[in-house]
Amino acid sequence: MSDYQYPINDIVFSLLSVARIDRLSPYLDEPMDRDLLDAILGEAGKLAEQVIAPINSSGDKEGSRVEHGQVYEAKGFKEAFKAYSDGGWIGLSGDPEYGGQGLPSFIATAVNEGVQSANLAFSLCPLLSLGAIEAISLHANDALKTQYLPKMLSGEWAGTMNLTEPAAGSDLAAIACKAIPDGDAFRIKGQKIYITWGDHQMSNNIIHLVLARLPGAPEGVKGISLFIVPKFLLDANGEPAERNDVQVVSVEHKMGINASPTCVMSFGDNEGALGYLVGQQNEGIKAMFTMMNNARQGVGLQGLAISERAYQQALAYAKERKQGMKADRSGRAAIIEHPDVLRMLMMMKSQIDAMRSLVYVAAVENDLSHFASGDQKQQAVSRTALYTPIVKGWITEQAQEVTSLAIQVHGGMGFIEETGVAQHARDARILPIYEGTNGIQAIDLIGRKLHSDGGKEMLALLAEIETELAQWQAPDMVDYAEKVRVVLEEAKAATQSCLLAMEKDPVLGTGSAYPYMMLMGYLIGAWLQMRALHEANASKDLEQAQKESWQHSVLFYCDHLLPRVFSFAHEIKFGASTVDKLNKNAFNR
Repeated sequence: MSDYQYPINDIVFSLLSVARIDRLSPYLDEPMDRDLLDAILGEAGKLAEQVIAPINSSGDKEGSRVEHGQVYEAKGFKEAFKAYSDGGWIGLSGDPEYGGQGLPSFIATAVNEGVQSANLAFSLCPLLSLGAIEAISLHANDALKTQYLPKMLSGEWAGTMNLTEPAAGSDLAAIACKAIPDGDAFRIKGQKIYITWGDHQMSNNIIHLVLARLPGAPEGVKGISLFIVPKFLLDANGEPAERNDVQVVSVEHKMGINASPTCVMSFGDNEGALGYLVGQQNEGIKAMFTMMNNARQGVGLQGLAISERAYQQALAYAKERKQGMKADRSGRAAIIEHPDVLRMLMMMKSQIDAMRSLVYVAAVENDLSHFASGDQKQQAVSRTALYTPIVKGWITEQAQEVTSLAIQVHGGMGFIEETGVAQHARDARILPIYEGTNGIQAIDLIGRKLHSDGGKEMLALLAEIETELAQWQAPDMVDYAEKVRVVLEEAKAATQSCLLAMEKDPVLGTGSAYPYMMLMGYLIGAWLQMRALHEANASKDLEQAQKESWQHSVLFYCDHLLPRVFSFAHEIKFGASTVDKLNKNAFNR
């Protein structure tokens, strides 16, 4: 099994040249130049490679266990989490007032790519903590912030997100968990399922963010409130003391991410778990969406990260594995010399390059949405919202293909668990499902993001792509810029078709949501690939071998992946009526 290597050069290039982090310079006390990025990310890479990656396979085999209502994680995870926390990594972009370092979030994104590639199951714990931290930062009162944020930003305490119930999956309107007023606090009673890292021994306390209903609350999502429910109640000094009325009923036996305990949580089996209101009553869904949007971009990053890990392993294997003869019959060939293996490897690499560009472009846009002001802030807020379902949906779909190709490159050995490559595919399979299935992401894109503003923000993005394409007239780019431009016209037509369909019927119109999300993902990927090629060709820092690698990646993407847009455009143009006619009777036997 190959060792993981943090791809610092690709990450830094994406940040500087594609995501253009210099757009944030007016808002930062210290400019983020190459030297500073190398210093921070170099240390993060060492943590990922040397501490977190080595326990990936062993954690998958061991999993977690429940004893006396508590979860015990796989060996080595507690020590790895301590190293991660002691390094200050969880507080990188946190508010300095509460112990955070105040760095832009794209830095945390770049750090977390390494953590997630190294060990996806491990990375879910800090991911959920970061989402909880952001929700508390933006919506809780000052007293709760002061009480909880410093210990969460230091990593002494972890955080979770408790939405799903046995009868309320993606439909949060059906939530039945109750919150009964008790003085200044509330007694929480109910059950939550699929709670990632709902319990463990890696931190001194676990801060659950729980959706529940107050007595007399309005029905549906308008009657949901959000509560902090700590595993351990705090004493007068703010330290964990008495155990709260929160228990783990069981952990799920899953297809992948086996070292991440997915818990069934019971709140209030006895007197009721003490909880504290975050934000206003009946406005919990607003605060929870802060966590969900944070997590959705995080899951897109996971798709990139697990793809990178699978690609590295496939590339290493292809260089080592001898199969068949060399073209000149002079001896046995490494399989990387065979054209079909080269095709599969570049299919992986070119998608990963596009995925990484989108992840970091979206991360920088998210930072602008927090740092900027006025019109620029509003533009960044809108663009971040537009990117989020594509980051989550399109990238995690790509991860299914990339991790599957990694197995294919290994041949029969890929189907054997001992090689470790199958774990990446098993782990990746959850990504299109949790934090809102990709069907929900697609509906969010076509409904809340496209239809709600009449296509204004999407058309602005398409216009930006068109303007940039027109600038790329160098001999080695002009032909491929034209290929992207042709696809752009398909995207414009598909956008108008979707707007008309949603205007006609906002329910039936969502039948085109998935192909529209995928179409936009491939188009944006091509746009950013072309930007990467332009920047690589102009760079004085990249070696010639790196420039040639980018050329191969971008041109392969445009010839082999970008044409998929035509298929999705055909679905939107001609296939909507067949979807509209479907009902349960279509599946009678």
